[in-house]
Amino acid sequence: MNSKEHLKYLQPEVLSTLNNMQLIAKFAVEGFIVGLHKSPYHGFSVEFAEHRPYNQGDEVKNIDWKLFGKTDRFYVKEYEEETNLKSYILLDKSGSMNYTSQTVTKFDYAAYLSAALSYLMLRQQDAISLTLMDDNINTYIPPAAKRSHLDLILKTIQRAKCSGDTVLAPLLHQIAEKINKIGLIILISDLFDDPDAILSALKHFRYQGHEVIVFHVMDKNEIEFNFTHQIKFIDMENRNQLLTESQHIRENYKKSVDHFIESIRNQCLNNYIDYKLLTTDRSLDVALMEYLNKRKKLH
Repeated sequence: MNSKEHLKYLQPEVLSTLNNMQLIAKFAVEGFIVGLHKSPYHGFSVEFAEHRPYNQGDEVKNIDWKLFGKTDRFYVKEYEEETNLKSYILLDKSGSMNYTSQTVTKFDYAAYLSAALSYLMLRQQDAISLTLMDDNINTYIPPAAKRSHLDLILKTIQRAKCSGDTVLAPLLHQIAEKINKIGLIILISDLFDDPDAILSALKHFRYQGHEVIVFHVMDKNEIEFNFTHQIKFIDMENRNQLLTESQHIRENYKKSVDHFIESIRNQCLNNYIDYKLLTTDRSLDVALMEYLNKRKKLH
């Protein structure tokens, strides 16, 4: 597979043609790594564990004796970095995440991102945790750094379906009380809850010593409101309906959404929380790079 073929797997609409979360994660991360060697990422290195044949003068302590036992040849472990970083992915699967105006729903995008992050973390020997939530905490997988754990996480993401109301803030407080090892909290959500309540919960993580990244996932049409005619809006959580002329409400709608986004962004900034707005048409490398930059600062 050439570099252009790799890079296309960072596009969500291409990933949507794959039915297997293992393949989605693998192709997205491999495409991302190809991209690291190109502008604007030139010179940014990712410390992955690799092996090369033993050469005279190499430190004997760096020989991988387990691999010697399997191959009867000497290989040296290179660029291996043991870390204690634990990353906790908090994935919102409430009903509103099922919205799309194109091919990829917000939840599809969030799932692809969660899978790719998990794959990338394991490549870096970091421990991975996954929490799925809507109006309850549906699943909590504690952190671990082994291949079988990654398989469990990817299968769990693949099986997940959107349902329930968005009740983020109290659930985030519950999770903050549940996690007893300091790490990196990664919230992936459309944040359709009260911004002040969400920020209060995120500050709970900061108070306990965690680093926090918020990936705010929205459909482009939720921001730009590109409707031009009479339209019926249906709430994806409580099924309430509203029939309206889109041009009559566009200006006020856009002001409200802009205020909502800016409020969350500014409050995150003021509380040392990383924030990134992602629309479902954007390449995954934007989010993966945000994660890598954050991880680099923690070492």
